[in-house]
Amino acid sequence: MFWPAGRNFISLLLLAFAAQAAAAPIALTTIGAKDRQAIVDEVIGALDDAYVFPETAHKMGERLRQQLGSGAYDRLTTLPALAAQLTEDLRGVSHDPHLEVTWAPAEPPAEGQRPSPEELQARTAAHLRRENYWFREVKLLPGNVGYLKLDGFAPADLAGSTAVAAMGFLAGSEALIVDLRENDGGSASMVQLLLSYLLPGKPTHFSSFYVRKGDRTDQLWTQAWVPGPRLTGTPVYVLTGPHTFSAAENFAYSLKSLKRATIVGEATRGGAHPVDRVPIQGYPLVVSLPFGRSVNPVTGSNWEGTGVAPDVAVPAAEALAVAHSRALATIAEKATDPEVKATAALLHQVLEGRRNPVTLPAGDLAAFVGAYGPVQVTLEGGALHYQLGTGPRTRLLPIGNDKFLAADSDDLLLRFERDASGKVVRVIGVSRDGELPIERSGGGQ
Repeated sequence: MFWPAGRNFISLLLLAFAAQAAAAPIALTTIGAKDRQAIVDEVIGALDDAYVFPETAHKMGERLRQQLGSGAYDRLTTLPALAAQLTEDLRGVSHDPHLEVTWAPAEPPAEGQRPSPEELQARTAAHLRRENYWFREVKLLPGNVGYLKLDGFAPADLAGSTAVAAMGFLAGSEALIVDLRENDGGSASMVQLLLSYLLPGKPTHFSSFYVRKGDRTDQLWTQAWVPGPRLTGTPVYVLTGPHTFSAAENFAYSLKSLKRATIVGEATRGGAHPVDRVPIQGYPLVVSLPFGRSVNPVTGSNWEGTGVAPDVAVPAAEALAVAHSRALATIAEKATDPEVKATAALLHQVLEGRRNPVTLPAGDLAAFVGAYGPVQVTLEGGALHYQLGTGPRTRLLPIGNDKFLAADSDDLLLRFERDASGKVVRVIGVSRDGELPIERSGGGQ
């Protein structure tokens, strides 16, 4: 879902709860022709009143009347079934994934026990707090690459302190990955806050919302000040997939249009319309009604129906590994600190090697078998293993060009070197501490 920053997220939830509570005493287990007529009329009235595209609203109304008049809804004798069919018919005309009719049943409260708006607001805030405001994971990946997994955009007035803490933790990262693959949207106020950490201190116009009622356009700008340091010079990678929706798409689309981030993964779901929840009078049904549309100030358009296209198209399941690898390559290229540069280059090789291993026949592997100072390389079960002194044996994973990775290490690479005749004569261990060449003992095999 998508709520512009100027609209109160909590009030929208309260509206949904209130609609449920009001409808509960007359919730129906079965419905008849008069009910279907009344519900269709209510839905059409809501569309005509506020749906973002008046012409499309008119076409959707015609479609619902045609379906009702033809008897297509006669077999639908329960509210859930009618709601599902109305949603299908509406989307068949509009192709708007935000538009939906939902069944919202609720048990009638006992006399004197109906929750007050304040109680409902507190209940909603408590629920979001238990969900940690959808901040699922904040950590550092190898190479000092920051990682933020965010599965929703809670309103900034509730989740601001959590967001500030997360961005403070990530402030020293050499690169940042924001994982939105399971994020289905939320409040634009959180989009605004997080973008403010990634863009310069001067306010940046990153999105607008056109609202049909009143024929007005509301603008969204980043904040001139945020608590803690900004990450304005940090390379940013945003992970997307088919579940990425609404406000999450706005976040990705805004950064892409400003050329501030690289989008990695699959195209997003394609919903660019903010919504209100409109209750159907007399029935426990609610219409999720898009009342406006996003307008990007750079492109003059949005992602409705198409989704946000990735800059690097890979299956969503592989997006994190690909983004991490690209981040390490960027760090290795741009870092001025020799230690940072060397570490990033090594970790990039290791990660790419794990992503793209090669297979070597046993006959080729035999050339590497032997003693190299304190290191013993053996061939067992069709795979090379190495052992340092009396330590444990570790399998070596070939990645080509006489290079192998240690299966049990994220930062150790072995590179074998040959003489002019092609004979393997030494091994070089490459780690974050540098390179350690070891000559082959006893002339080898």
